[in-house]
Amino acid sequence: MNVDKQPGIYICGGCRIGDNIDTDALNASLTGQLQPAFCKTHGALCSAEGTRLLAETIENCGPDKLVIAACGKGTRDDAFEIDGIQTERVNLRELVAWAMEPGEDAQAAAEDYIRMGVAGLKQSAVPEPYLLENSSTEILVVGGGVAGMQAALDGAASGYVVHLVEKADELGGWAAQWKSQIPFDGSSRTLQAPIAVKMADRIREETEIRVHTRSTIDRIEGEPGAFSIQLAGKKNEQITAGAIVTATGWRPYRPERKSLYGLGEVPGVVTSVDFEAEQHNKAGQPLESILFLQCAGSRDQEHLPYCSSVCCGVSLKQARYARERHPDAIVYIVYKDIRTPGFVEDFYNEVQDDPGIVFIKGEVTSVAPDENRVGVRIQDKLLGEELLVHVDKVVLATGMVPNDTRDLKLGYRLGEGIPELKYDFSDSHFICFPYETRRTGIFAAGGIRAPQDIPSAMADGSGAMMKAIQMVESVKRGEAVHPRSGDQSYPQLYMERCTDCKRCTEECPFGTYDETGSGTPVVNPNRCRRCGICMGSCPERVISFADYSINRVAEMIKAVQVPDEFEEKPRVLVFVCENDALPALEGAVRNGLKINPFVRVIPVRCLGSVNRVWVSDALSKGYDGILQIGCKPGDDYQCHFIHGSELTGQRSEIYEETLSSMMLEPERISTEYVEITDFSDIIDHIDNYMEEVDLMGPNPFKDM
Repeated sequence: MNVDKQPGIYICGGCRIGDNIDTDALNASLTGQLQPAFCKTHGALCSAEGTRLLAETIENCGPDKLVIAACGKGTRDDAFEIDGIQTERVNLRELVAWAMEPGEDAQAAAEDYIRMGVAGLKQSAVPEPYLLENSSTEILVVGGGVAGMQAALDGAASGYVVHLVEKADELGGWAAQWKSQIPFDGSSRTLQAPIAVKMADRIREETEIRVHTRSTIDRIEGEPGAFSIQLAGKKNEQITAGAIVTATGWRPYRPERKSLYGLGEVPGVVTSVDFEAEQHNKAGQPLESILFLQCAGSRDQEHLPYCSSVCCGVSLKQARYARERHPDAIVYIVYKDIRTPGFVEDFYNEVQDDPGIVFIKGEVTSVAPDENRVGVRIQDKLLGEELLVHVDKVVLATGMVPNDTRDLKLGYRLGEGIPELKYDFSDSHFICFPYETRRTGIFAAGGIRAPQDIPSAMADGSGAMMKAIQMVESVKRGEAVHPRSGDQSYPQLYMERCTDCKRCTEECPFGTYDETGSGTPVVNPNRCRRCGICMGSCPERVISFADYSINRVAEMIKAVQVPDEFEEKPRVLVFVCENDALPALEGAVRNGLKINPFVRVIPVRCLGSVNRVWVSDALSKGYDGILQIGCKPGDDYQCHFIHGSELTGQRSEIYEETLSSMMLEPERISTEYVEITDFSDIIDHIDNYMEEVDLMGPNPFKDM
């Protein structure tokens, strides 16, 4: 890249920027300091006149890089995207003009931000996309239940060749084995034939769906656009796919550690899956009474801590079976709560009208054999007394457990399966991108992702297939998918300096890196989500992106004019993640809150991308403190890049070493976490940290 060629600068005075910042003085100062190709101002740069003048200036002056100091990225991008020109957006509006009171401090901040923009732009290049020579647009769907079948049908309807792999002899999964299913559309309260059977018939008619039954995955290697899949089964095959939908489903919970209401010990105690099979096969003896026990092990820390969402509806359906097959039988349903979302509520209301079905809100305290029947003791929560009922059969609603994703046999350095949440469901960023997994280009649907009913599983299949299609089309353009949609950069490694420390291969959340036998990282660019966590992890500065690198941010840090200790104007560097912290900060300003004028904000792709070099550079230059603000980690609110925020905390020892070697206080670096709506909190974090900095006093490196 030509770092000597100066970019042009255009400063906008619109949106009240010119009311709080002297743009003419800014122009004159920067022209003298930076000698840009040009430096101009305009009262409303995004207006028709402004964009026309901008185009004319570029044509006359001929720069290949341009700094636009106006509103931030994401606002009026259409007006400032210019063919053949690499553009850097400097957010004067939210970070200075609207955030600070007019005066010399705001003016100094505006100058710093533009200098930072120029410095960073000079260390950036236009990314050249990573393009595969032969990018596959075929899509693999693993699992032939309702989620997998819906995914395959939608993929074929969209014009893509789909390979549907199912280990059983026939398609349909669990849902095809049911006697009937609950009416989910509200059009009827009558039990319906399983839709899975009809879906399997439709799949056989689709010419774009290649069905591989009695087949399993032997190995998956490669990357989006070029997954190489080895199938094992009735016919060993190798196929290539651009994306993968995994819909390998669930299994009924079977207690292992603790007995569950006599299951396997007391005759007559079965699970809802066992009972369904009996009804489907018209097996079993006549019944005079039957008891359905809800949440059998679910919402129980000794068994399944979560609700499987479908069990109540299943028991209502099976109570209907019992009454239809045994009209004189009494049916008991013992429940904690009845959960019947959507149109299932209508079905619930109808079942309640049956005088032969008795609902008891309570807890079962014991299940024991009693001659030829089963004695069940129930603590009735409404009546406040203990009941003893004798029934012929007890049916336990035991819940759903996801199948093991290691059956995918991924040839990844980080393991054969998809990383899982604490309940073993496929991990994803469930808030923003529910079908994403930690393996780029592999999307989860159905019971592998969350407990769900048939309509939800079908919707999951559709959603996951749409993401798979987005993936194969993005790969063809060399672009990333969410959360950095359209990003054409990818990690580039300068192997001359690599020490094979394995930090990048271990810390990448998405399995982007494989390793050679000696531990040297091997990058698979299309697996990368462009978070930069590997860049932050590397102690040797081996990894960079064309437009996001160690040198880029280091030069931005150095571009700030740090006052000496006698001016009593501290400088604090604030790294904010672009996904939550930056929008929260901008939202705070739009809601009338102010940013301390002595901080300088640098957005980063992820807090995990912050490299220790930036920390040492900032402290050496004399910054009085460094504040890092990122997404909240954990399962309740997730970092957009899975564990980038958590890594920042884990790297605290590295920062402590840096501070110790410089003989600086550990408080010179601080880390906070916010949600995207934490407008006041993020301002409080900044203000509180500025108070700490005032107590510590100036950084002694100011004098050096």
